Amino acid sequence: MPYLTLKMFHIVAVVLFLGNIITGVFWKDHADRSRDPKVILAILEGIVRSDRWFTIPGVVAITAFGILAAITGHYPLLRTGWILWSLVLFAIAGITFGSRVAPLQAQLVRVARAGAESGSFDWKTYHALSRSWMIWGAIATLAPLLALGLMVHKPALPGL
Repeated sequence: MPYLTLKMFHIVAVVLFLGNIITGVFWKDHADRSRDPKVILAILEGIVRSDRWFTIPGVVAITAFGILAAITGHYPLLRTGWILWSLVLFAIAGITFGSRVAPLQAQLVRVARAGAESGSFDWKTYHALSRSWMIWGAIATLAPLLALGLMVHKPALPGL
């Protein structure tokens, strides 16, 4: 597959990936303002589903098409600084998502489901979990945004 085609697929995957994680924050904030556990639960379940449909496949596509494009374009992956540090940032995002964001999402769903089923919403617990989700989610979002900046600007950074 030609370099520009691989690069195009890589960029499409980045757009879907970043668009999904950024709009997830918007919808969660929108649901939280309602303070209605049924609305919050529906949105959180949608965010979890969209992660399965867009975020996780996006990671696979970004990685595969990015590596294939770099190889096809004759860029040494680890010796090209902007690629190396983009991969590091992408790994940080993935580790943060897997170890912090996804487990917090599962806890948020449980609290919202309990509130929706019982009619008594534990807003204090939900809010504390939500604050942690926002902090870890910011790291998981800012890291790939920084990687995007490195990919666009291609600064002279040291590689291995």
